[in-house]
Amino acid sequence: METQTSEDHLKVQKMKKKVLRKQVRAQHTLMRHEGIKCISHATQSLVIANAGLGNGMSRQQLLRILEEYGAMETLSMPPNKPYSFVKYKTTEEAKKAFNALNGKEVTLEGCSQNIVLYINFVEKVSLQNAVPTSLPPGLMVVEKIISPEEERRMLESIDWKGDEDTQNAQKTLKHRRVKHFGYEFRYDNNNVDKDKPLPGGLPEICKPFLEKCLKQGYIKHKPDQLTVNQYEPGQGIPPHTDTHSAFEDEIISLSLGAEIVMDFKHPDGHTVAIMLPRCSLLVMTGESRYLWTHGITPRKYDVIQASELGHKVGTITTDVGDLTLNRRETRTSFTFRKVRRSPCNCIYPSVCDSQKGQQTAVQPSFPQNEMEASKLEQEYVHKVYEEIATHFSSTRHSPWPRIVEFLRSLPTGSIVADIGCGNGKYLGINKDLYMVGCDRSKNLVDICGEKHFQAFVCDALSVPMRSGSCDACISIAVIHHFSTAERRLATIQELARLLRSGGTALIYVWAMEQEYKNQKSKYLKEKNCSKNKDKEMNTGTAQRPLSDQGPDNSSQDSAWSDQLLKDLKDESCGAKPVADFRLPVHTNRTSFHSQDLLVPWHLKGVLMCFI
Repeated sequence: METQTSEDHLKVQKMKKKVLRKQVRAQHTLMRHEGIKCISHATQSLVIANAGLGNGMSRQQLLRILEEYGAMETLSMPPNKPYSFVKYKTTEEAKKAFNALNGKEVTLEGCSQNIVLYINFVEKVSLQNAVPTSLPPGLMVVEKIISPEEERRMLESIDWKGDEDTQNAQKTLKHRRVKHFGYEFRYDNNNVDKDKPLPGGLPEICKPFLEKCLKQGYIKHKPDQLTVNQYEPGQGIPPHTDTHSAFEDEIISLSLGAEIVMDFKHPDGHTVAIMLPRCSLLVMTGESRYLWTHGITPRKYDVIQASELGHKVGTITTDVGDLTLNRRETRTSFTFRKVRRSPCNCIYPSVCDSQKGQQTAVQPSFPQNEMEASKLEQEYVHKVYEEIATHFSSTRHSPWPRIVEFLRSLPTGSIVADIGCGNGKYLGINKDLYMVGCDRSKNLVDICGEKHFQAFVCDALSVPMRSGSCDACISIAVIHHFSTAERRLATIQELARLLRSGGTALIYVWAMEQEYKNQKSKYLKEKNCSKNKDKEMNTGTAQRPLSDQGPDNSSQDSAWSDQLLKDLKDESCGAKPVADFRLPVHTNRTSFHSQDLLVPWHLKGVLMCFI
């Protein structure tokens, strides 16, 4: 009996240690993703790790779990994150939930998967909701375009059994059943063979529907190609744009059997999730057809508006207080196209196969004087940031822990300037500071304004603020954008001018050295990942830019960086001389061979000057 008791005690202690380790890991994840610090004393607010939309927990199930311990004021569930935030009406209720749920195992509804909850207290949490999005230009969703009876007849008209062509197509796709009419849609190049029409044309049952679309103006050309796809839950389609030269402007798709969320992505990285209800018609024309990619992410659940239960036409917002999961069901789509008989002359030549090769880029040279330096930065830094501001901002949401630590260490009431603030992700870290940001990009400053931060447009070489007016300054990933040593030094002098006597500044720039004592940095270690992302570029997915690879969040790489800086303190950087006057173009995920180079921003062939 005593032996059994001792074993039980050891098991309990082992489980407590495991829960504690998971709690600590959850704290680090929260700091890395949201810049939110967990605390040891009880408050009204809790973070529930391992229970979020990102790992299959629906709002309805989490509400039922949390309501057992008291009345709640808010439940926030960030999209695609494995954690949620709850605020109870009293601290006592929050403590009750903390004690009961920390380390508790629950079963996710609908999939019978067990997960363990890990709970921490946090201060008041106010997550920023993204600015409401609108439909891509040229896109329209028409609800209830057909009746349930028409839907039934169209679904029954497709014979999935015993069709040899369908079986062959399935071997190619593997992810869904597909059938072609008029012309076979080639998924390897999003095109058709115009010289090989299929016998029979489009099914007779589709003709009344198409006449209705023509009469109501949804299409201008009568389609001659139809692709029918059937998706089981968990299946999807990769992001793509139908080849310009293959089809005319309008592409329409009818959703039957179930609703679905389709993702649209602009080349600048801006994404919009669109709800396509059952029996609705998707119409893509103009920019939404030629420029944006569209696809369906393979997953068993969609993130939708909780208040609308997934049946509202339009975009899915990121209102963290109104999101839940919707289990997918079998969906069939009828996608109609009109085969094009002449080259495409659209207004998007950068992505048009008919107009490729008409523009060539000129690789710039090292600047020889101040005027050339200014022109280089205008073309390859300022202009590019204006073009990619939305994409840049969408990839810059996680603050770096050491910068957060620096800002939280400053005395209450300190005046802090963020020189080169970008989208302002550091301006709201410490509410006890008076922070103001500035950036050369007007579009990025506008994004700061949308977040209600104080920011203005200016050059880091000349900041219109009084000398000695700041207690602290930060400059994160900015100074390396200047194209000469003199201009970089002038920027540092400008930071010093802004500081009062005894003030502090924190400066980060990219390191040329990415390998030290045979130990590779995280940037080089992720080389294999970049190969996969290069493949994604061919489907319209932008590659993660180099500027994501700044100071790393892990303690291991941080220690590596500290040791490197210490040992190289009195050594030269060892940069290799460049053979000619052209700025070299960096190959992603490889060592740097020059301090001055262009780093490709894999988006419409844009080059950006990271120096």
